[in-house]
Order: sequence, then C-alpha cells, then structure tokens
Amino acid sequence: MIIETLSTFPDMYESVMGASMMRIAQEKGILDFKAHDLRDWTHDRHRTTDDEPYGGGDGLVMKCAPIFEAYESLCASPCGGADAVDPASRPGAAAPVEQAPCEGSDSAAAEQASSKPYTIFLAPQGRRFDDACACELAKQDRLLFICGHYEGIDERAYTLADEVISLGDYVLTSGELASMVVIDAVVRKLPGVLGAETGALGESFADGLLEYPQYTRPANFNGMEVPAVLLSGNHGAVDRWRREQSLERTLRLRPDLLEGMELPDADRAFLQSLSTEEQQ
Repeated sequence: MIIETLSTFPDMYESVMGASMMRIAQEKGILDFKAHDLRDWTHDRHRTTDDEPYGGGDGLVMKCAPIFEAYESLCASPCGGADAVDPASRPGAAAPVEQAPCEGSDSAAAEQASSKPYTIFLAPQGRRFDDACACELAKQDRLLFICGHYEGIDERAYTLADEVISLGDYVLTSGELASMVVIDAVVRKLPGVLGAETGALGESFADGLLEYPQYTRPANFNGMEVPAVLLSGNHGAVDRWRREQSLERTLRLRPDLLEGMELPDADRAFLQSLSTEEQQ
C-alpha cells in the first residue's frame, strides 16, 4: 500500500512513521509512505499556504490553489512523488528535499501506484472514524491524506475528497495528528504487518466487542493473581473465558456496541445470565 500525506508540517510524521509497527511495515515492503510539503506547490518567495478569511474572523484559512496544484501533481506522478513537477523552478520557491526514486517502478505495485489516490480530508464534519472504516481504507491501494491547519481549509478544496473523516467531537491543532491515528489503524490491518496471520483479529472492535483482559509474568504481583484458567493449559477453557470476558467488558463499559449485534445463542445466554445476576 502507498500512503501519502499533504501538509504544511511534514516533519511531524518522522517519529511516528519511523518507529514500531509503522517502521516494520515499511521495512517489509508492505507500506510505502511519503509525507509531502504543501509549500512545494506555492509560487511566492514566502511559500504562503494560508490567507485571511473572506468575511473577516479570527485565524487564517488554507488556500485552495496550492492544494489543487499539489493534488494534480501527485495524481500525475506514477510514484506519488513531488517529482511530477519541479518546485525549485518556480520564482522565489525553495528547492524541496530530494526524494529517492520509486523502487521497482516497473513492477505491478508501481502500476497500482499510478492510479488516482483515494483522497481523505480530516475535519469535524466528517464520518466518525472506527474499526470498520479502518478495514475499508485498508483495501485501497493508495491513500492520500490532505491535512488542514490553522483555522481550516478553503471549502472549495473539499471537492477533491473521496471521504472526509473525523476522529471525534473535539479539536486538534492540525490534521497531521488526526491522520497519524488513521494511518496507524489502517496499516495494522494490512496482512503481514503484525506478524501472525490473525494478529489483529483479537483486538478490540475487530469483532465488534471490546478485547478481553491480558496478563503476563509474574503470575502473582503484590497479591494480584492471574486468573487460574489462563494457567491451566486448557485451550478450550481459555477461549471460552476470553469470549465471556470480552462480552462482560463490553456490556459493562460499552453496551452501545451490543445494540443490533448478531450473537450466537451461547453468547446471548451468557449476557442474559449477567443481567440476571445484576438484578439479584
């Protein structure tokens, strides 16, 4: 998968994308990540990406012209890189950081990369991000995140969006931060990233439920013991315990997740037994 970001602060991605599973995904060749600097598609000496809002008001609004130009450039580039145009040739523009050519440009992966990216904006009015959304995005070959900053983005730029996503009902300093959360959740879904084939299947929300409690050594810490069933070696009993703990935790902490969920009869009977115990 190719994932690209377009923002005014591309350096923000270095620590997140250069560590842990995001770094491993790139080393394995599962993920090709590029953070593009929107300023590479500006034409003035100050490399301006924002301006005062029409009608007045506080803050600055990101200009739509650089976003459109960058988008067209990235769509035209088979590598998804800024080399489709030469920002250094523009009057007063600083030269961008030199980018390495795409590896295996004659491969099938490179042919996929030449396709138009599925373009995502991060904004409060967007679809609420969840695990189902992450699974859908993980099926795409190429994602482009266009990240806002300051007061927001000129509304006309949203005509480029295939989807607008919101993390929740709160405000962040920038779209870069929100995009990192989405990227991490998506990349974890890609086959081979977590190692085991079923690596992501037992995590919270993978089946609509919260994940069961996890424990590791020592078996007893300050009088707090690991449940005996996990030490029993009985895999069937462990599986049943984990399922019941997942159901109990979801009912107690996120009952909204159970609404409308299709569950086996055994799960429904267990939930009913929990409700009966509470009433007694």
